[in-house]
Amino acid sequence: MTTKWKDLRGDLLDSPEAKLAYERARRDYELGVQIRQLREAAGINQTELARRMGTSQPAVARLEAGGGTPKLDTLERAAAALGAVLTVQFIPAA
Repeated sequence: MTTKWKDLRGDLLDSPEAKLAYERARRDYELGVQIRQLREAAGINQTELARRMGTSQPAVARLEAGGGTPKLDTLERAAAALGAVLTVQFIPAA
């Protein structure tokens, strides 16, 4: 008998640690998507964004792919390089 991914994923996410890791990965991915969308809207490539941020193109690629949790200063540099405003806020849990 084989196990379907949907069932396995559901079982794995029952763990509080797994849920936390999944939510962090989702957040990192969504930040990356926003940065990529802003970069594309600005009409610049990853190399140009990297230059403006004072980093490397591979670092920008990782950031856009959601590869790791970016530090706040990295997000601030990305926002400045993209002419955007970074907003960080706490929202009470439901």
